[in-house]
Parts: sequence; C-alpha cells; structure tokens
Amino acid sequence: MTACRALFLFLLCALAAAAHARQDTAEVRRAIEAFLQVQTKGLPGEASFQVGAIDPNNNLVPCPALEVFLPAGSRPWGRINVGVRCQEAGGWSIYVPVQIRVMGEYLVTSRPMARGQVVTAGDLARRRGDLAGLPPGILTEDEQAVGKTLGISVQSGQILRSDILRAPLAVQQGQSVRIVSTGKGFQVSTEGKALGNAADGQVVQVRAASGQTLSGIARAGGTVEISY
Repeated sequence: MTACRALFLFLLCALAAAAHARQDTAEVRRAIEAFLQVQTKGLPGEASFQVGAIDPNNNLVPCPALEVFLPAGSRPWGRINVGVRCQEAGGWSIYVPVQIRVMGEYLVTSRPMARGQVVTAGDLARRRGDLAGLPPGILTEDEQAVGKTLGISVQSGQILRSDILRAPLAVQQGQSVRIVSTGKGFQVSTEGKALGNAADGQVVQVRAASGQTLSGIARAGGTVEISY
C-alpha cells in the first residue's frame, strides 16, 4: 500500500510538473537572433539588433521545433515585431518586439537649392546615422542623385530622398525626335515630334511626319522606341 501510494504521488508530481512546464525564453531568443543574423546581411550599413522582452512566466508548452518569421509586409528594418511559432501539432505562435539599427552614411544637400535645379556632385554632403530611423527612400550613393532634378526647394542639410528627385528628361514637348520602330525582322527610323515630356524609360506620344500619333518609350538623346 505504501509503495502504491508513493508511486501515485510520484506520478501526480510528474503530471503537475508537466502541466506547469513553460517554453524556455532563452531558446526563443536564440532562435530570433539566429534568424536576424541572416535577415540583416546585405543591408546598406552596419546592422545590429536588440530583441525585446519575452515573458518568462509564459503559458507556452515547450516546443522542440521553433520557426521564426517576419509578418507579411514586414522587413528587417527599424522597430518591428518578429513572429515565432511552434511547428508541432497544436502548436502556438507569439510576436516579439525587435529594434533593428543600420548605421551608415546617407546624402544631404551641401547648400540651399531651388526647385528645378539639377543636382551635381558638389551639391552633396554625407552624414552618418541610423538609416532605419530615417524617412523611406533615403539616398546613400552619389549616382542616385547626380544628374537628377529637384522637385522641391531645399535648405542646406536637407536629407535627399528618391521622391523629391526627378529623372532628367530624355525628350521634351515640341522637340524633334528620332522614332525607331522595331518588329520581327525589321527596323525603321523616321523623324517626328514629341507631344509631351518624358524621362528615359517613360511612355511618350509622338507625331510622325505622316501626321500619325504614336506611343513609344523615350530614350536619352531624343529617341523614341516603338515595338511591334
């Protein structure tokens, strides 16, 4: 009777311990860190991250198969939530806050500039900071800005973003252009006139010498390409 009671108590304690077992938060943290080490490779700067708090008193069943993921539409940049799910049947999922910093150089203007001015290398200066904390579309390389036109007036030290720059016009309204028509086994070049402004790669309408209105792709040097 004593042996049976001892066995019963042992089983009862084992069941109680199993019922109160919790997911080791250190394992979750290690899984997130390994995931982010991969995800932050190739970012334009020196990436670092800080994983937020994970409740040590969680009610999550211990899981031997953890999967870390980014929610749809997220990227490893700035303040985000990283998902962790248990891949076992009937598993769970949680979200953990993460701060990702990307230290690097970005472009600012070296002097005040007016709307419509073309950016030159002398108009640019560099600053260093957390790229992930800056507005979207920041520029980090000179070639991203040089030769483009400002869409707004800016002060000295203005952060340059892609949305305030305009690509140079390949053709302008009223300009005489060369129309290059290409199809299977043929290529014909004729003269025409642009009916609008367009940057390289944009669609523009032209009027051919025959009077016909055509649509094509503007190219640098006053050329419009039409494919058949």
